Amino acid sequence: MMMGLLMSGLILSEAHLPTAFASTPVFREYIDTFDGYSFKYPQNWIQVRGAGADIFFRDPVVLDENLSVEFSSPSSSKYTSLEDLGSPEEAGKMVVRQYLTEFMSTRLGVRRQANILSTSSRVADDGKPYYQIEVNIKSYANNNELAVMPQDRVARLEWNRRYLAVLGVENNRLYSLRLQTPEKVFIEEEKKLRRVMDSFRVEKI
Repeated sequence: MMMGLLMSGLILSEAHLPTAFASTPVFREYIDTFDGYSFKYPQNWIQVRGAGADIFFRDPVVLDENLSVEFSSPSSSKYTSLEDLGSPEEAGKMVVRQYLTEFMSTRLGVRRQANILSTSSRVADDGKPYYQIEVNIKSYANNNELAVMPQDRVARLEWNRRYLAVLGVENNRLYSLRLQTPEKVFIEEEKKLRRVMDSFRVEKI
């Protein structure tokens, strides 16, 4: 049984806070010893299976607020360091291209607008470098995409979201922690989301 626990993702409580501090966000730690990564997440978030990522957690109230972890396969592309991606700015452009490809729509009159808000590099307490990238993406759709006259095709904002990505390299793989939240929610949740970003680690397996 112990080996089974070691070879699968583990979810551990970080700490129990006194009642007086009940309003302070409490985090749990997810550790995947098999694939080589870990991170902390808000304890009230729930895991969603079959979401297409290696792991996926979502806020049960704000469904558009979630996190996921993905990693590349060494058989398709081997990464030796983050420098294989270029600078944080170059990595940011790569991340934006990935997002826009994923959000590509076949609907007429839909347009996605992406802006890189910041890119940075940091060395965590494990001595490894990580890239952090922040992007804002807006989706616009025409109210009447089949209208003949341009003035009858008015673009309206469908959604406005903040995307946060943390990239790390280990085991010849590129790991990516991805956070998504509505832009209006980000203002309130920023401290919590940055805590998640700062907790992401990749480990040798």
